[in-house]
Amino acid sequence: MGTLKTEPARTRLDLLAAPVAAAIERWPDEAPVDVDDVLVAPIDAELADTAAFCAAYEVGLEESANCVVVAGKRGGEIRYAACMVLATTRADVNGVVRRMLDVRKASFAPMAEAVELTGMEYGGITPIGLPEDWPILVDSRVIATPHVIIGSGVRHSKIALPGPALGALPGATVVEDLARPA
Repeated sequence: MGTLKTEPARTRLDLLAAPVAAAIERWPDEAPVDVDDVLVAPIDAELADTAAFCAAYEVGLEESANCVVVAGKRGGEIRYAACMVLATTRADVNGVVRRMLDVRKASFAPMAEAVELTGMEYGGITPIGLPEDWPILVDSRVIATPHVIIGSGVRHSKIALPGPALGALPGATVVEDLARPA
């Protein structure tokens, strides 16, 4: 995990957005990944964007996973989903994601909308603590990664956890080829 100084997230809730901290506090005892395996590390908020973060903290792009919020309309209803993809890939928004949301057209949710609906900072949105009715689509390459670095809901920290934990989150579905190589 590069040069990150991690510690259990449950002991540093101050490094997490409020919805993320609440999800960590509710982490089920029967979850396939113990809450103490969910780690957090403070970072420089100016280095939160993936490329800058990976370079500064010596984390490989193949160990970094991005959460993108996608929106689509069907019958006047807006449907949202979070997509977890490795930084070496890009979500197939108008193919796989659009079909999974069952919408005519899908696109990245506007920044202000994503921030307001998640209660998280742009550039730090994470699948932990998202609205319960949102599906979380996880590319199969993410769960095949032993440990991944993801957002923490804020720009001044990152979460490190086993990749398979993301496929076990409430509302998560593991999807083959959700993403394409960047």
